[in-house]
Amino acid sequence: MTLRLLVEPQQGTTYDAVSTFAQRAENLGFEALMTSDHLVRIGDGSPGPGPLHAWTLLAGLARDTQRMRLGTMMSAVTFHHAPVLALMAAQVDAMSGGRLDLGVGAAWFEREHQAYGIPFPSVTERFSRLEETLEVIRRLWTADPGAEVSYQGRHIRLDRCPALPGPYQTPHPPLVVGGLGKRWTPRLAARYADEFNAPFTTPAQVRAAARRVAIASEEAGRDPGDITVSASVVLCPGRDQATVTRRVADTGEPAADIADFGAVGSPEQVAEVLRAYRDAGAVRCYAQINNPLDLELLDELAEVAKLAGLHLPG
Repeated sequence: MTLRLLVEPQQGTTYDAVSTFAQRAENLGFEALMTSDHLVRIGDGSPGPGPLHAWTLLAGLARDTQRMRLGTMMSAVTFHHAPVLALMAAQVDAMSGGRLDLGVGAAWFEREHQAYGIPFPSVTERFSRLEETLEVIRRLWTADPGAEVSYQGRHIRLDRCPALPGPYQTPHPPLVVGGLGKRWTPRLAARYADEFNAPFTTPAQVRAAARRVAIASEEAGRDPGDITVSASVVLCPGRDQATVTRRVADTGEPAADIADFGAVGSPEQVAEVLRAYRDAGAVRCYAQINNPLDLELLDELAEVAKLAGLHLPG
């Protein structure tokens, strides 16, 4: 299992802070840094600086880093029109030299839609849009050079849309689908995903969600081993109580609740929990980062990875 990073810029930060964090992470050997794709702060309080637009952020990081993979976790189909998202992602993939992973989701945070005047349809419609978005992106990315793509869906209609620019990676950047739903999510992951992400839950639930995806894959005639299983977690390591308390405060979550989706404590204690996610079938874990100014957290997460027997590819 590898340990990746997931920044949350909507909680209040600057581009320079995230770029510095990303470069430090790359120097320490972390494999990837993903960004959330939200438009307002989640939780109470002032957002401070930010939010940062996910795709503007990724375009900059594509130039500020050289090795580390980059991507979204997840870009919402409600405020990213499928062919435009495919175009943006292909450009960032080229700008990074083929280091993009694209996570696409159905959206869940109604408040950001209210704030920006974006319609927030029913959950059924959002998942229907997600399916069409995944289909359109894959068609555009895998079309022959110079081809035009037409598509007539319930929500998306393309009339000879140019399949340009094509992505750098062949056949296309990895597509990530995530969630804990028992019906839509496994089916969409089985059909479209290169990676399935179980977000912020227990190792037991990661195992159960991965099993649902495996069953759906078998039913679709696909080898479940073709889909990488990952988990997003909250990790608050520290060698002293003051550091742990500060990092818990950065998450905005009560320390007692984090046990349901991560770990709080010494590096050894956090490493033990990471091993539990690995044993549950996660090939990757994404550590959520709400405060990219805490550069020392990267050093401790690297130590946690080493204690857990995880691999930092760099």
